[in-house]
Amino acid sequence: MKIFAVGMNYAQHNKELDGALYIPEEPVIFTKADSALLKDGKPFFVPDHLGRVDYETELVVRICRLGKGIPERFAHRYYDAVTVGIDFTARDLQQRLRKAGMPWELCKGFDGSAAIGEWIEKEKFLDVQALHFHLDINGKTVQEGCTSDMFFKIDRLVSYISEFFTLKTGDMIYTGTPAGVGAVSIDDHLIGYLEDRKVLEFNVK
Repeated sequence: MKIFAVGMNYAQHNKELDGALYIPEEPVIFTKADSALLKDGKPFFVPDHLGRVDYETELVVRICRLGKGIPERFAHRYYDAVTVGIDFTARDLQQRLRKAGMPWELCKGFDGSAAIGEWIEKEKFLDVQALHFHLDINGKTVQEGCTSDMFFKIDRLVSYISEFFTLKTGDMIYTGTPAGVGAVSIDDHLIGYLEDRKVLEFNVK
């Protein structure tokens, strides 16, 4: 099982991070270790040594068949379900790594950094490229997004990633976060929604 993630896929998030609108020419792809996966409502333990850790709420796609070099027009055949996930990011460390032009894995792929919700079959929705999702922390909505605002749509991401990696059943793609990211604190209670469905719920320890 591989965990792929997409950076800088929403305009307003790019602007909130850098103060200017950045439009990538190609998808920005990174990976997370399999030990990053946090599922079944288990708590997220904030690593003491990483400084500020931010939530990044994202639509996540589940790959359902083997594929390599997938044409974009056929990409919809290669995923069968979606959910909401949290791409936890060690923000202080990320800023240092970005400044030095270094890879992101240390700030993005640490243990527990890929929270994942309950999978919903994509056929339950009219259009996966027009899905609304949001995150509540302690009863307050802190982040909202819609997949229609992505620079690179789901089918494009599946096709692009498959140019470099063989996609296998069970692989996941975190498709990027909209604006509104922020730090988590111990004792926070997080609930993620896909449209009106609660698909993700856990505590921060």
